[in-house]
Amino acid sequence: MATSVSAAPPTRGGPAGASEVVGRPDAHRKRMARLGWMFTSPALLFIGLVTLFPIGFSVLLSFENVNVTANGFSLNGLTTANYSLVLGNSTWHYALGFTVGYTIITVLAEVVIGTLIALVLERMVRGRGWMMALLLIPWSLVTVISAELWKYIYDPTYGFADGLLHTLGLGSPVILGSNVSAIIALMVADVWKTTPFVSIIVLAGLVMLPGEIYEAAEVDGATGWTTFWKITFPLLRPTIALAVLFRVLQAFGLFDLPFVLTQGGPGTATTSLAVLGYQATFNDYKYGPGAAVATTTALLVVLGCFAFLKVFRSQVGEEDAG
Repeated sequence: MATSVSAAPPTRGGPAGASEVVGRPDAHRKRMARLGWMFTSPALLFIGLVTLFPIGFSVLLSFENVNVTANGFSLNGLTTANYSLVLGNSTWHYALGFTVGYTIITVLAEVVIGTLIALVLERMVRGRGWMMALLLIPWSLVTVISAELWKYIYDPTYGFADGLLHTLGLGSPVILGSNVSAIIALMVADVWKTTPFVSIIVLAGLVMLPGEIYEAAEVDGATGWTTFWKITFPLLRPTIALAVLFRVLQAFGLFDLPFVLTQGGPGTATTSLAVLGYQATFNDYKYGPGAAVATTTALLVVLGCFAFLKVFRSQVGEEDAG
């Protein structure tokens, strides 16, 4: 007796239930994405209120004719006079040049010194943890506290620096009283505080480098200098670029050190863009020009970051192609 077996009609999506199995991960991902947005929305809203709103309001003020009265300030129409006043001001030109020069010199010094310290720490067998902890002390200090410390050091009456210069036979100059010495004093204080930050980043990059390359270089008879320039530095370039990017962003917004140590003086010798914006807004009550200074500074930082990243990516692309 023949037995007939009836097969279920095939579905368009393949075996029965396959479409449901395939669709479940997509539904799960969408559900998790909605859940993630739900949990992060309060934080995003808070960030928007404390970050994006002040930036947007500052940009608005920079294009407004702001009148300050005893009862507050009022906005009296859009204008570009604030930018014309700022960009045509010789003080703004000097502050821009000072900020750019200060950033280049301090970041270069910090990268060089920080890399040397990282190379020493990487070769240490014992005590590396203690040395790293000591290095982090200057970086962990609030910048205002660090500036107050250096203010005592530079004090012409009882400061350590004045006594050291007198012992070396260099007299007793008022360090923060002349243009050149005040600028150098700011740079020394900045390098002292932020070099450990660069050292930690570079040390993290050094630890991640493969040891097999150095063993092969040692077998080939490469010297330490050749090994550094041919192997270590090229491999560390992304790490150093990251440290430079962070430090440029911080250094270009220089405010705390000159505000505490010199108030932008003597004269305008240590007036950075941030200090200039503060003085225009809170000392002279020129909210429109002050906002224009802040907006132009932020725009310069953004353009500088894009240019830096473009150059870095082009170099990485050339290395990969080679």
